[in-house]
Amino acid sequence: MKQLLRPARLAPGARVAVVAPSGPVPEARLHAGLEVLRGWGLDPVVAPHVLHRHDRFSYLAGADAARADDLQRAWCDPSVDAVLCARGGYGAQRMADLLDWEAMRRAGPKVFVGFSDITALHEAFATRLGLVTLHGPMAAGIDFIGSERARDHLHSTLFAPEKVQTIATEGKALVPGRARGVTLGGCLSLLAAELGTPHARPSARGGLLCLEDVGEETYRLDRYLTQLLRSEWPAGVRGILLGSWHDCDPYDTVRAMLTDRLAPLGVPVLENAGFGHCPDALTIPFGAAAELDTEAGTLTLEEPALR
Repeated sequence: MKQLLRPARLAPGARVAVVAPSGPVPEARLHAGLEVLRGWGLDPVVAPHVLHRHDRFSYLAGADAARADDLQRAWCDPSVDAVLCARGGYGAQRMADLLDWEAMRRAGPKVFVGFSDITALHEAFATRLGLVTLHGPMAAGIDFIGSERARDHLHSTLFAPEKVQTIATEGKALVPGRARGVTLGGCLSLLAAELGTPHARPSARGGLLCLEDVGEETYRLDRYLTQLLRSEWPAGVRGILLGSWHDCDPYDTVRAMLTDRLAPLGVPVLENAGFGHCPDALTIPFGAAAELDTEAGTLTLEEPALR
C-alpha cells in the first residue's frame, strides 16, 4: 500500500464548504460550528441541502441525489479549498455511486474531513481520487463544538500540520511492538459493510488499520471483525490502532473480544488511541505513511498530513 496524494494545507481566508452526505443536521449545532470556523479566519459556505430532511426517511439529510450534488458541486468548485462534513449518521453509501468521480478527480486535490458514516467516503476518496483525507471532528458535531482539544488538534492539522506530525495518544499496547505502514480505516461497521463494493479497498495489506465504532453490542462488533477476517481483507496489515467504543458494552468485554479477534494477526495493536466517537477526539490522516509505536503510544507521520 502506497502513500496517497496530500492536499494543500489551509491558510486564513480559505473558503471551506460544509456538506451533509449522511444524516440530518441540527441547525443550532451547524451555526455554532460555523462560528468556530469563522473564528479560525476561514470563509465557510453551507451547501444548499445541508439542513434538508428526506421526505420519507427522517434519518437522511435530504434525497440521495441532492446530497451527492452538494458534495460534488463543492468539490468541483475551484474557489473551495476544503470540504467539511457536517455530521455522520447514515446515508453516505446511498449517494456514493451518484458522484461523478472522474469530474472530482479532474477538479484536483483538496482537504476532506469527516468520520463515522463518512468512512464510506474515506474509502472512496482513497480508491477513486488517491487522496489523503482527515478522519476528524465534523462541523456540526458535538465533539467539534464542545471540545477545545479536538478543535485545536484539527486546527493544527489543517493550518500547521508539521506541529502534529507525531500524534501522541494516551493509548496502551494491547499487543506490543512497532510497525510502519499507510493509515486507513474508520468505523468498523462501515468497513464491513463496504466489503465488495465498487469504492472499497481490496485489502488492508501494508496498512496501519484504525478501527472504532459506536453504539454496538459486543457480538455485533465480533461479527463485523469476523466478516473482515473471513474475507481476508486484513491479511498483511502491519499494525492496528483502536479508537473509541462509545455506547458499546463495558470496555472490558469489548477488549476481550478485540484481543481474541486481533491478537492472532501477530501485529502491534494500540488500544484507547483517542480517535472516533469520544471526547477530545484526535484527527487521524488516512492514506499517510506512518510509524506506530505501541509502547510510546504514538503515530508518527513520515510527512505532515497536508502539504
